[in-house]
Amino acid sequence: MRRQRPTLIAVSTLIAITLTTAAPTPANAAPPEQVTALTAHQADGYTTLAWQPVDGATDYQIERTPVDADNTPTGVPTIVGIWRPNRQINQHAPTFADAGYNPGDTFQWRVRARTGTTEQPYSDPVTATTTAPWGNPATPGEQLRTGWETTHAAQYTSDTDEYAYTAAIDALSDRVRVVELGRTVQNRPINMMVIGHPTPAATPEAVAATAPVAINCNVHGNEPGDREACLIMARQLAFSTDPRITDLLSNTTVLIVPTINGDGRANNTRGNSTGQDLNRDYSLIRQPETTAYIRMVRDYRPVAGYDGHEFGNSRAGDLPMLPPRHQNVAQPIFDQSQDMIEGHMYAKGAEAGWWACPYGCEGGGNVGLSEETILRNTLGLKNVTNSLLELRSSGGQTRPDEGNTANNRRRKTYSALWTFQQFLDYHRADRADILTARSDAIESQAANTGRLVFRGSRPIPAHPAPHPGDSPPPLDAPPADLILDNAPCAYKLTDAQYNGARTDGPGGVGTTVAQRIAAHGWKVIKTGDGYYVPLNQPERGLIPLLLDAKGVEKLTDGERVYPTLTGRRNGPLTVTGFTCADDATINGPVTVRAGAALVTTATTISGPVSATRAAGVLLADTTVNGPLQITSTTDAISIIDVTIAGPVNLSGNTTGTDAPVLAGTTIRGPLNCTGNNPAPTNLGIANTVHGPRTTQCAAL
Repeated sequence: MRRQRPTLIAVSTLIAITLTTAAPTPANAAPPEQVTALTAHQADGYTTLAWQPVDGATDYQIERTPVDADNTPTGVPTIVGIWRPNRQINQHAPTFADAGYNPGDTFQWRVRARTGTTEQPYSDPVTATTTAPWGNPATPGEQLRTGWETTHAAQYTSDTDEYAYTAAIDALSDRVRVVELGRTVQNRPINMMVIGHPTPAATPEAVAATAPVAINCNVHGNEPGDREACLIMARQLAFSTDPRITDLLSNTTVLIVPTINGDGRANNTRGNSTGQDLNRDYSLIRQPETTAYIRMVRDYRPVAGYDGHEFGNSRAGDLPMLPPRHQNVAQPIFDQSQDMIEGHMYAKGAEAGWWACPYGCEGGGNVGLSEETILRNTLGLKNVTNSLLELRSSGGQTRPDEGNTANNRRRKTYSALWTFQQFLDYHRADRADILTARSDAIESQAANTGRLVFRGSRPIPAHPAPHPGDSPPPLDAPPADLILDNAPCAYKLTDAQYNGARTDGPGGVGTTVAQRIAAHGWKVIKTGDGYYVPLNQPERGLIPLLLDAKGVEKLTDGERVYPTLTGRRNGPLTVTGFTCADDATINGPVTVRAGAALVTTATTISGPVSATRAAGVLLADTTVNGPLQITSTTDAISIIDVTIAGPVNLSGNTTGTDAPVLAGTTIRGPLNCTGNNPAPTNLGIANTVHGPRTTQCAAL
């Protein structure tokens, strides 16, 4: 078996660079149709092969041969990959990620071009030992292995093995805390690993302050490849001394939910034990599994996320991806998610040899639409930069050796591991832009402007040309009857709608609308005639999908409540009941009486605003030319993107589990917050205060 001849390659390269006139071809020069400069770079579970392109090549075949320490073949040469021009955005530097092998073994690779069906000569071979599974077997913590790893991909990690593995990581690493988010229908724990350096923040609110990222690894029980990648990555994050890892964890918190659908994974079924596809339930949250995840999003406030799946299409790319497409998703979140996919994953995939592409890629069919029940859309509507990840379920034409089950599983898992690590790198590099997109999205949503779409997606073009894949997700334009141009101020629910029993959960028993709204974290105001859910909130795009009669998959038919005050009003305003001001100018003081509620958008108030024992005060995109005082409020307080020309005092407000929000607001005076239970939060969006900030609002 021939070895590489680096000296000869270097000499021939030098000749090619320095000669300026035609010369006879040296006898030992490679023919023009032969691949040259083949290299093999080793990484976690895969090898990146790169070579110089051949003019006129239609595609390339990648051959792998197992060899021993003396480079003697121990098996037959096998075509393991086909590189085609639509694999990557950089056509001038072909690469291929080979992952269908047992990590730690030694191989020889060769690559040859094909012109049509004509096979050209193979390159000179390269030989290397692949990277063994991460972690020194002699080092505590690092020595941990999943059931999938110990069986060399013959079996997936069982639920009991997962619990033991995550508990061991928790016990051995100060960086990790395992928390139980809830229980499945069959009472399996839904665990989340909270990972930070040197230790993770102690409470959900403290974690939220670190701008965390979240990875949901296994929602469909028969799609476990991402889950295995998450478990391996958790070990790396917990014990690695690599400066990259410690830097990442010093600047954010990583939230990993290995198995939200433990019942489905144990039974190898797509849905949970009730047959519910959980990825069609994240808005409705009829199941305990999806409820647990949405509560986590409410409490920990991840700013970016990935959701792992497998795609039953052998013609697609290695890593189909898709942003939140629903048209109610704020534009900054859609744009940032697309930047993560097209600006980062496509480019980095081209470097590493992975085929990242739009969901569908080739022969994708009717995939990637606008259902708000799907996690990527639900997260987008919750102002989270995020993407769905699909692992192509079988090798197909471009990975012909994956009829071998273990090889197929390795490629899926290690491609997911690559993606999740790149996700962390993207967040580290683009954190400021992600936070800006989130802030802009929350402020634009709270302004309650623009139409509402009940089903309909933004287009996803094939990108770029020549592009990675020929079949982007189909156009999913909203039909006219599912568009509401005149958005209401709020939805009003009766007591029966809000607190009434439901039968849409497991065993014919469901949580109430009140409980589900609380899980989503929306503010609700109760006045004498009903329960009001205002739309000047951060998740404005999601609320109508569940509460409007036009909702395709809704909870109830709420009554649309339109503004009661618009235009100019001169003189004092006393608020009793529920008052909604939009595009209004109020020239005088505003007083909110006990049990009453004030909701404003695009409004200017020329005078002080005071509320004592009010049910709720929600101000957004508003100017108050005077002081603002809110005391002893009982239900909800939200002040988002408001300019206040005077002091602000929030005191003695008791809003249950719903923290008052003060975010993105400019206060031209002091800010005092005392005795509020719970304490106010800024949702991670800083306020500008031209004066002293005291007690509970000192850090806002």
